[in-house]
Amino acid sequence: MRLWRSVRRFGSDTRGASAVEFALIVPVMILFLLGIIDVGRFIWNTNEVEKAVQIGTRWAVATDIIPGDDAANGLKNYSYAISGGIPQGQTVPKTPSGAGGQSFPGVTCTSTAAGAVTCTCKASCPFSTTTTGTSFTNIVGRMNQIYGGIGNQNVQIDYDWSGLGYSGDPNGSDVDPLVTVTVKNVAFRPIFLAGIFNFGLPDLSYTLTMEDGEGVYSN
Repeated sequence: MRLWRSVRRFGSDTRGASAVEFALIVPVMILFLLGIIDVGRFIWNTNEVEKAVQIGTRWAVATDIIPGDDAANGLKNYSYAISGGIPQGQTVPKTPSGAGGQSFPGVTCTSTAAGAVTCTCKASCPFSTTTTGTSFTNIVGRMNQIYGGIGNQNVQIDYDWSGLGYSGDPNGSDVDPLVTVTVKNVAFRPIFLAGIFNFGLPDLSYTLTMEDGEGVYSN
């Protein structure tokens, strides 16, 4: 009987109940707080990458054209009037037109993590696309000043036909392409469940029309 009374007393004792409830709720509150912080970090990092893409595109249109670098047969110096069969003063077409006339189908430049840059024509190009990658690396370096998580392998630069420029232009490239800088596959490591639940930031692109296409610095 005495044992039964002791058990009843123990069962009706509510001292310490608040501490137990608090101990159960605290982990959930901490996880919820970390989740809110991660959402804020994700939005902040996305905005940083977006600004980095805009700055990178600005550099791409106002600094050296990447395909062919400064070579005489690179995109920057190639003459469609002399070598491409397009009469001087005419717009360089996107697709071949006329007998023997060359065109500008567009170029895509990408890089490996080690920094090896490759530029590939989207069809047949009459100019050289061989590059040292210096201009590409300079653009990525400028973007890293805005968001440090962008590597060479995360960046793609496209030069696409715009209908601007003309064959035989003595003051610059015969084409003024649309330049699109794309940043993709940038990792995002959350605090919440770090190491278990990782995902990337969204792919972002920005496009401007080529300006002078030469130089190593842009404001």
